Amino acid sequence: MIEFFFDCSSPWTYLGFHNIQPLAAEFGVTIRWRPILLGGIFNTVNPSVYASREHPVPAKQAYHPKDLQDWARHSGLTIRFPPTVFPVNSVKAMRGCVLLEPQAKLVPFAQAVFEAYWRDDRDVSNDAVLAELCERAGVSAAVFFAGIARQEIKDQLKANTDELIRRGGFGSPTMFVNGDDMYFGNDRLPLVRAALSRGGRK
Repeated sequence: MIEFFFDCSSPWTYLGFHNIQPLAAEFGVTIRWRPILLGGIFNTVNPSVYASREHPVPAKQAYHPKDLQDWARHSGLTIRFPPTVFPVNSVKAMRGCVLLEPQAKLVPFAQAVFEAYWRDDRDVSNDAVLAELCERAGVSAAVFFAGIARQEIKDQLKANTDELIRRGGFGSPTMFVNGDDMYFGNDRLPLVRAALSRGGRK
């Protein structure tokens, strides 16, 4: 089994979300989707992300767009860094992923969120945008908004985030193979492939 801890607010997570699915299918393994709040991770264990935004390394900052586009091209995706809203408040979208996972609607909804934000520059914190994405994913918007307001949905998203921190995670996407073998980032997928090839043995 692969556990995939993720927040749709990260372009590298969009890449990982897209790329992990055919890999899992190739090996016949199940993906357990684990929505989290990336801001909660950064606030608790990885505040260096905020410092790097305030005081970026110029050479790294200049290289970043090329690196992202190289990976997008390699993955067959269109990714445009949002010029209007970044970072985005993803809490409603991620609560929606928690809500929709038991209904087998998480993947189409998360896909719609990723595309809206990272391809189409839509503000996925906006209720009207989320309602459109619900329609695209075959989800009732009324049921969606009522569901993400439930305390147990809010609590589950926080519990997922806290669990990842306890298990040593510090960002998104974070993947675990067979419970305790952790990998961070889309660029670690070749290592995930290697772990699956050896049956999850370390």
